Amino acid sequence: MSKVIGFKNINRLAIPAIVAGIAEPLLSITDTAIVGNIPEYGTESLAAVGIVGSFLSALIWILGQTRSAISAIISQYLGAGKIEEVKTLPAQAIFFNVALSVFVLISTVFFVEEIFKLYNASGLILEYCVVYYDIRVWGFPLTLFTFAVFGIFRGLQNTFWPMIVAVIGAVANIVLDFFLVYGIEGFITPMGIRGAAWASLISQLLMAVIVFILLLTKTNVSLKLRFPLNKELGRLVTMSLNLFVRSIALNTALYFATSNATEYGDEYIAAYTIAMNIWMFTAFFIDGYGGAGNILGGKLLGAKDYTSLWKLGKRVSSYGIGVSLILAIFGFIFYDTIGKVFTSETIVLETFYSVFFIVLIVQPINGLAFVFDGIFKGLGEMKYLRNVLLGATFLGFIPTLYLCNFFDLKLYGIWIAFTVWALFRGVALLIKFRNKFLPLIS
Repeated sequence: MSKVIGFKNINRLAIPAIVAGIAEPLLSITDTAIVGNIPEYGTESLAAVGIVGSFLSALIWILGQTRSAISAIISQYLGAGKIEEVKTLPAQAIFFNVALSVFVLISTVFFVEEIFKLYNASGLILEYCVVYYDIRVWGFPLTLFTFAVFGIFRGLQNTFWPMIVAVIGAVANIVLDFFLVYGIEGFITPMGIRGAAWASLISQLLMAVIVFILLLTKTNVSLKLRFPLNKELGRLVTMSLNLFVRSIALNTALYFATSNATEYGDEYIAAYTIAMNIWMFTAFFIDGYGGAGNILGGKLLGAKDYTSLWKLGKRVSSYGIGVSLILAIFGFIFYDTIGKVFTSETIVLETFYSVFFIVLIVQPINGLAFVFDGIFKGLGEMKYLRNVLLGATFLGFIPTLYLCNFFDLKLYGIWIAFTVWALFRGVALLIKFRNKFLPLIS
């Protein structure tokens, strides 16, 4: 198993996973940068994209957890040499996931304005939120389908095809953003924030179509729904439900952060949107090593190779922390330039620059937390991940945020709270991994 946890094999999985993982935040970052530079009402448009992006990310994370569950189960059966026993599981899992996403989509479209009022949106920002959401929301089931298929590929130890799909989707979104938001004189009328929404939706549709074709042509996995239900479907649903609760806890933190930033004022929510998009981009970047830990950890657990599993944890965490440090250094070098990519509004830039250093300082903590989070998903430890996020949010993030609000720290308080939140997660996962698997080596 030494080759399995070698530098070459880990990076063979991690590097494509990094590229694939940043697809969704890259879509949001592209929308943010282009919308933030719209000549008229750029700040309001930027704020609306940030609020809607936060809500849609919440829905995707909450319902997209089937990806991690599928990946964990398939990789464990692959390691145990019993992959044929779960050949009917992917189709059943995808059908369940997409059906649930359609139900949630239909449930939200009738209450769009009320939803974004909960984020303290009002006036022109609220109007733009509704416009942007009414288009982008239809890409929600497409994204969940794509994520589920990504999970199948990851379980089969393949991160290459998800990377290809992600790159195509990201490039398409960037090109469409420029064409549709700003228009082409004589051909396309500038659509503003509507154009950004259509660009994202078309890109999500393109990714779903390509990943569907690849699944049929590059694997032996069938999407034909067959009965009886696979014996692992119950465990997959249980794992998904634990991750569902975990994601609710995660998005509770994001909701409190977004609603508080909105309440502080337009320049604060605009600056927060920029910082959060950068945070999410780096998080998914680091999570590439979490993805490698997920894939290989499940396989090693299935093979009961605990010695290699322990070494895997040490290696991928060191790689993740190393990458996070590089990202932080890059951020400090291009501190001013990064902000100007997203907006030219002086007050928004000043607000952003005042807190960006916290986002950069916390990167190594994120490196530890996100990598072990991925490893624990591969091990099927969804219940513990649920409990850690509940603790991090309700014992760490929210009390810290309210304490900082008492001292009127505004955006400083939000990012201090996120630092506490990440530290809680990283330490809790490290202790659990050490206590559970170190004794198994001997």
